[in-house]
Amino acid sequence: MHDQITWRQRLLNRFYAIPAVTQWWARRAAARVHTASAPGEKPPFTVLRKPLAACTVALITTAGVHVRGQHPFDMENPDGDATYREIPGDVTPDMLTITHKYYDHTDADRDLNVVFPLDHFRDLVANGVIGALAPRHYGLMGHIEGEQITRLTQRSAPEIAAKLRKDGVDFAFLTPA
Repeated sequence: MHDQITWRQRLLNRFYAIPAVTQWWARRAAARVHTASAPGEKPPFTVLRKPLAACTVALITTAGVHVRGQHPFDMENPDGDATYREIPGDVTPDMLTITHKYYDHTDADRDLNVVFPLDHFRDLVANGVIGALAPRHYGLMGHIEGEQITRLTQRSAPEIAAKLRKDGVDFAFLTPA
C-alpha cells in the first residue's frame, strides 16, 4: 500500500525536480548544517585502508525505505522524521516498502534498487568485488529540518554509527532520494 500523494505534494515534487531549484535547496540545507557545526570544523573523512574485496558494507538510504510491518515514517511533522528503521540483511525486495511523500517514488516502487540497491550489492559480493554485506542496513527519511536535525545528529546518527561498528562495517553506501 502506497501513501496517497496530494496534488500539492505532486506540484512540489515537480518544482524540486528542477535542477536549479534542487541546487538552491541543497546550498540552503548545507549552510544550515554547516552553521550547526563548530567553527572551522570539517566533516569527518576516513580513507579506506583495505581492498573492497575484503570490506563489509552496509546500505543506508534516506528514501523512506523500511520493512513492511515496521512503523512508517511520520509524514505529518513538517520537519520530517529523524528516526531510522533497521533493515535485515537477508530481506527480499517484496518485504520492503517506502513511506515518503517528499519525492515521487513511482520508479522506486517498480524497482527498489533505484534507491536501495541491495540486489546490486549482493551481486558485487557474489562476484568478489566486495567482501560481505552487513547483517543489517538502515532506512531513514530525507527532508529533515528544524528540531529533527538535532534528533538526527545527536541520537539517530550516533546510534546507527555504533551499530555499524558493532557489525564490523568498513564503509556505508548512502543512497539519497
